[in-house]
Formats: sequence, C-alpha cells, structure tokens
Amino acid sequence: MPGLGTSFGRGGATSFQQDLANSDCIVIEGSNMAECHPVGFQWVMEAKRRGATIIHVDPRFTRTSAVSDLHVPLRAGTDIAFLGGLIRHVLENERYFRDYVVNYTNAATIISDEFRDTEDLDGLFSGWDEDDAQYDPSSWQYRGAADVGAAAGKRSMYAGEPEAPRGEDITDVERDETLQDPRCVFQLLRRHFSRYTPEMVADVCGIDEELFLRVADALTENSGPDRTSAFCYAVGWTQHTVGVQYIRTASILQLLLGNMGRPGGGIMALRGHASIQGSTDIPTLFNILPGYLPMPQASKHTSLADYIMTSGQGAGWWANFDRYIVSLLKAYFGDAATADNDFCFDHLPRLTGDHSHMTTVTEMEDGAVEGYFLMGENPVVGSMHGALHRAAARKLTWCVVRDFAPTESAEFWRTGPEFDRDEVRPEDCDTEVFFFPCAAHTEKEGTFTNTQRLLQWREKALDPPGDARSELHFMFHLGRRMKALYADSADPKDRPILDLTWDYPTVGEHEEPDAEAVLKEINGWHVTEGRFLEGEPVDLFTDLEADGSTAAGCWIYSGVYAGGVNQANRRRPWHEQHWVAPEWGWAWPDNRRILYNRASADPDGRPWSERKRYVWWDEESGRWTGHDQPDFMATRPPSYRPDAGATGVDSISGTDPFIMQGDGKGWLFAPTGLLDGPLPTHYEPQESPVENLLYPQQANPSRIEWVRRDNPYHRAFDDPRFPYVLTTYRLTEHHTAGGMSRWVSWLSELMPELFCEVSPELAAERSLVNGDWATITTARGEIECRVLVTPRMRPIRVGKRRGRTIHQIGLPYHWAYLGLVTGDNVNELIGFVADPNVSIQESKALTGDIQPGRRSRGRRVVTSGPLVRALPDGNGGARDLAPVDRGKEPDEHGHRTGQRQRREDT
Repeated sequence: MPGLGTSFGRGGATSFQQDLANSDCIVIEGSNMAECHPVGFQWVMEAKRRGATIIHVDPRFTRTSAVSDLHVPLRAGTDIAFLGGLIRHVLENERYFRDYVVNYTNAATIISDEFRDTEDLDGLFSGWDEDDAQYDPSSWQYRGAADVGAAAGKRSMYAGEPEAPRGEDITDVERDETLQDPRCVFQLLRRHFSRYTPEMVADVCGIDEELFLRVADALTENSGPDRTSAFCYAVGWTQHTVGVQYIRTASILQLLLGNMGRPGGGIMALRGHASIQGSTDIPTLFNILPGYLPMPQASKHTSLADYIMTSGQGAGWWANFDRYIVSLLKAYFGDAATADNDFCFDHLPRLTGDHSHMTTVTEMEDGAVEGYFLMGENPVVGSMHGALHRAAARKLTWCVVRDFAPTESAEFWRTGPEFDRDEVRPEDCDTEVFFFPCAAHTEKEGTFTNTQRLLQWREKALDPPGDARSELHFMFHLGRRMKALYADSADPKDRPILDLTWDYPTVGEHEEPDAEAVLKEINGWHVTEGRFLEGEPVDLFTDLEADGSTAAGCWIYSGVYAGGVNQANRRRPWHEQHWVAPEWGWAWPDNRRILYNRASADPDGRPWSERKRYVWWDEESGRWTGHDQPDFMATRPPSYRPDAGATGVDSISGTDPFIMQGDGKGWLFAPTGLLDGPLPTHYEPQESPVENLLYPQQANPSRIEWVRRDNPYHRAFDDPRFPYVLTTYRLTEHHTAGGMSRWVSWLSELMPELFCEVSPELAAERSLVNGDWATITTARGEIECRVLVTPRMRPIRVGKRRGRTIHQIGLPYHWAYLGLVTGDNVNELIGFVADPNVSIQESKALTGDIQPGRRSRGRRVVTSGPLVRALPDGNGGARDLAPVDRGKEPDEHGHRTGQRQRREDT
C-alpha cells in the first residue's frame, strides 16, 4: 500500500486487468501470473496476440515464463538493482517522456540543501537518528515548503510523531523545469542511480548484460506518447525487508516513461485472494480505519481537532479529511455522535505501539496477550516461523478459530514437530480453543473488492450446513451479545459499546444480517430523523460533510449505492457497452477504472495520441470527459493555476493529475511517507549468500528485527552453514495455507506432496535424486520434501567478476500436518524480520541448507532448542554500518533495527 500510495496517492492497483490487453509491453515481476492469477492472465495473452512484448522476471522458469517473449532469471532479492538499472538506462539514454515528467512529476522540484544521498553516506540517507534508530525526514523536504505530507505511508503508520498541517505553503515550492539544477529531483535521481550500470546489475542479479539491455530496449521502445507499458506484481515483491521500495522503484520507472494514468500502462498489484483489496479498504489492519484514515495515537490525539490537524493536509485532496472522519464517526455512533462531544471521537481505540502481526505473536509468547481471534487465517502455516506461532498460541488463555475445518492454527495444542518428538505434551497446554465452522463464499451474499478495486456483488447459492455461519453473522451476533452484556453499565469505558449503532435488519431463521443494509451504511447517507436506512444515500464522497449532516462507513466507497441502487450488482454484458465496461460492478473511487487518468491527456487537456485516447478536456462543455470517469475535478480547466498561498483542493493546478498528493505530482522522490528512504536503494536480504556490492550498508537499515533466542538469524552473508538461497511460492492446485485445498480430494490428487525445485547442478553437488527425499534446514526449523530436479531452476553467477555460483531452491508452501494430503510446513524455515513500512515478512529470499535423504533425528524446531552449531565469530558478517548497528541483547525487539522501545507506555 505505501509503495503505490506514497508514489501516486492511493494504495490500490492503478488500472484494471482488462486494460492489460491495451499494453504494448508487460513486465511481470514478483508474480507467476499465469499460475497464480490465471483468470486475469487472459488479458496478458490478449495483449500478446495484439503484438505486445511480454517479459517475465523471476528466479524460476514457470508457465508465465513459457509464454513470455523474455525470461530474466535473476537472483531472489535483487529486484531493486534490476529496476534501478532500468531507471539509469532511461535517464542516461534520455528515453524518458520529458513533457510528462516535467509537468506531472516532482522531477523539477528542488530538494533541501541539507539532503544527503546514499552516494554520500555509504548506503544511508541523511537524517539517520542513532538514538531512535530511524530516519528523521526533515532533510528530505522540498525547498520552500516546511513539510509536504504524504498521501499514504507514514500517515497510517505508528512510527513517527504527528506533525503540523502539511502543504499549506505548497505554492512556494521551488522548481526548475529545465531539470538542470543539481538539487532538483531529476538530477538527484540521476546521481542516485548512476552506479546501477548494466555491469553492476549483471554482477548483483546474476543475469547477462545483453538480456538486461533487451528488457531495457523493449520497455523504452514501448513507452511514450503513442505506446504504453504495464507492470504486474504480487507478493514476490512485497514479502521482502525492502518490499515497499521494490514497488517504489517500479513507480519511478513508470513515471519516467509516462505510463501512469494511461490505457495499457500503470502498475497492477495482483492480490492473492478475492477480497484482499477489500480487507485493506475496510481494514483488517491495526493502523488504519476504513478509507485509509489513520488510527488515532494514544498520547498525540487527545481531541478530534488534534487528530484532524495532524492527519489531514493543507493541500491536495486530503484537505477534506475532516469530512471523512466525521462521517465515519456518525456511521459508527449515530445520534450519540454530536459536535458537542467531538462526534464520539474518544470512543475510538488508540494506538499505543506497533500492534502488527509479528509483534503480536511475540508478545503472545511473552505472556502479554490473553486472547486471539483467527477468522479465515491459518498463520501457523501461512505466516513465518510456525514453531514460534505454535509456542505463542500455547501461552494464550483463549483462542477463537473460524474456518471450514480445524486447521493447524486450531490444533496447535496437539500438532507439530515438537509434539512428534515428545518435547511438548498436549496436556501441558492450558489454552482454551473455540472452533466455529464458517460459511463458504457460495453460502453467503455480499461484495468482494478484487485486485482492481472493483466491487462485485455475489448472491448466496445455498445455505451453509449445520452450525456454519458467515463472518457477518458471527460478528453481528457477537456484538449483540456484548451490547446486552453491558446494557446496564454506567462505567464510561463501556460507552463505545453502548453507543455503537448495531441495528442491521436480519433475514431467515438464523437471523443473518442483511448484507445489502451493511453496503448502504458503507456507502453513506444524508442524516435524517429515525434509523439510518431511512436516509437518502449519498451519491459520491463529495457529498460528505464535516458538520455531522452525513454519515458513511467508508468514504472511498461512497457512490456504490448511489441513487439507492446497488451499483456493485450491475452485470451489463461487455458487448452492450464500450470497452471500459463501467456498468459491470463498481470501482472505487467514483467508479474510476484507471486512476490518475488526467495524465492520459497532455497539459492542455488533449490526448497524447489518438491511439491512447482516454479522457480529455471538452472546451465546449467546460468539463473533463472520455471513456472513464475522470480522476480529476470535473470542471477544473487545464489552464487553472492556483493563487499564491492557495490551500486545500484549490492548490491543485489544472495540470496536476495526482490529486491525492499535496503537490498534485507523481513522486519520483518521496520527501516523506516512508521509513527507509526517499529513493529506493539496493540492500541485500536479512540473510544473503553474498555481500552487498553496491554499498557498505548490507541490509535495509530500517528493517524490523526480533532479536530473540527463539528467532535466530543466519550470518548476514556467506554463512557456511547455509550456502543456498531459498524462495517460496504458490501453486495453481493449492490455495495459500492449504485450508481450502488440502481437504479437497481432486486438488490433493493433482498435487499430493511437498517438493523442492533444484537445478541439475545443485542435485549433483549435493547428491540429490529426482523423486527422492531431501532435508532442508535453517536456524529456525527443518523440513523434508521430495526432490524435483529441473532446469527451471538455474545456477546463477554473481560477483564483481561473476566468479561466484549461487544455487536457488524453490519451495511451495501449501502443506502442513492436517488434511487429505500432509507434509511439512515450509514457512517453518522463515524467521521474523520485516519491512519497516508495512511489517510484512521476508519470505522470498533467505538462506538455508539442503541434504539428501530424510531426517535422521525427526523434525526439529528452534523453540525446542538450538538446531545448528554456532559460528566461531558469533553471527559474523556485519549487516549494518556503525551508526545503525547498536547491538541488542536476546529477547529485545523493537519497531526498527536497534530500537529497544516497543510501546509508548514503556
């Protein structure tokens, strides 16, 4: 979310999958789209049929590679080096779309004289605070503006202090549209990526220079006024300690090439489940409220006014922040929310620290968490370090699991390697587990929000069996019982529960809440006397007000029930409408299918070319028009320029397509918003086979570490115990943690057993036999699997003279200890370490060892004791420069590397 959001203004996919058919070149990187997103992949194949060049960048040769024009088998964890090389190629060969770059990006913006780059500081940026072990971004700011707020990213993070309103002086920002000033973003970008030469890319990534240049030529030849290229990615990019910066690098490249906001362009974030996008919009995340409003912080947001002051912006669309939070509070608390009581702002919970997943699990193991809800999640298998998850769950007082069948996360008290070795006994676990069977997606109605921000209504096909119920039913009736439990309470702390509006109509003998009524609440309404369902639905988020006269459960979804019609339930066939198909479902915001589409027209409002015509300014009607809903102020002409000192939406000129940003520009350089730098930088993974060839700083200095005895790390590089690279992936035949697929007979028959993919060369080196068994080990755990010897995994040569051979091992992660087919849990091998911006694990690039045969001592896990011998020099191989490496004692962990403080109140 912060990668796209900080670059462009919103964290969703910037286009829609059908539009990929209009691409002239498609780069699929961080995804095996043909196998993991096969329905959407049809549009890639349609693009190829029309003549597009398809490029697949991936350590493995897959079905996606097989139908691509180019396959680039790079070393796992080196994508920033590869993409950075493409950026350098574009800049040094002047292949950028100059008119687009000058007008629509912050390339011309002058950066503070205090800013220092990684080129100056051996891999660090200016502002590194040794005491707090994080960056202070004040030196990254625009010259002439005290602070330009990010539309996403840091706004929604716990880390960092709330600040004053941002962007009110945006019209004072200094720019050089000749792009010659040495302090302008364009020149800083050139300098930053100057060392990412084809030779360096080849050395770091392990690819041929000639292949790299073929990719560069294909991408640049298919980008410009008359041609566009697209990027597609999935968790192969996100699950790294620099995952957000992977996406930032692609964003910079696409801005330079002029591919954003245009048909056939953009960046497609491929979600791994039907409603992953919806689960961030209406969030299951600890740090945001619906519509990407940041969660209040305990000691900083003591009033609604403080919260609005520090969370909104003085310029750009987020200047409307007060409208969205007040309308949300009215939806939550109804008549109880008034201006006199800050619309019940004090009823909202507050953040007191980092409550992300890995922190929660380690605090469970430390005895600081009593209860845990798992709803459709199986983290013992799907998340990292399954042994630590199981150990933590055994420290709980209670655990609620909702799933189709008891999963490994429900059976942690009696299932796992530690039980097989009699190191833990079921009778010693005091956790009380409550299992609730859940309804399948065919057994409930409501909306999905899919990978392209598209809301689609689905009807219930049949009733769920027995006691199985929908999530909506479970949460609604749990809430009912809680309200009844506290009905007679006079304690002020119980007011949030008592004041919460919880009056959804129900249907059927089981009193299933009416899902359409919930959608109406999410859409929003004009507040009138009586219950909210009697109110007139708002037609768009621009209808929302900050005075309590409107209510809305998620402002970006306002319009999905416009006119009292369920817009998500529209199913007009494609052949009855034009190619954008705006009457199939509804996309947020305002049914816009391509975001930032003002950029599809030139600064004067004319299409860049007839071939790529999408939206344009109609002088006669005085409005923006076109094939899509314009992602711009409908009547703002291209000629509009803000007056000096303009604030709010008035500060956005007629040539600023990225309206969520304070300056209206696409950000090549991020002056704020991210915790690990304003520009992407190649750092090696937490565990790497090689030393960083680009900088003395080995790993992301801002990464989150959990330095614990039950979470050991390997040596930073060249660990003799773990010489090989491990990377995880998913298969078509199974689904994520396997809870939906390992219980299905035909899927289990198609893919019955865990395996590892190894090259013939690695098989010879370690005496591995195709179809036989192998044991794979890290410091966290040990698994066994069948061996698949295949040329799809190629040895790669890296190093300054390409003298080092690196072998990579591919591991699908769907198996575990329950189901019709069972096997070891691959994620048992992965440690707790995370990207600082989103707290996501690094599971696509780590080191390990492989040996032939089955385990001689049974499955081992580190929670039962050390697995491997210690190195003579301890952990060895420094990851960090001296200002970063403060050193931590075991069992200390924090928000970022080296930081000991975990919570506000400690």
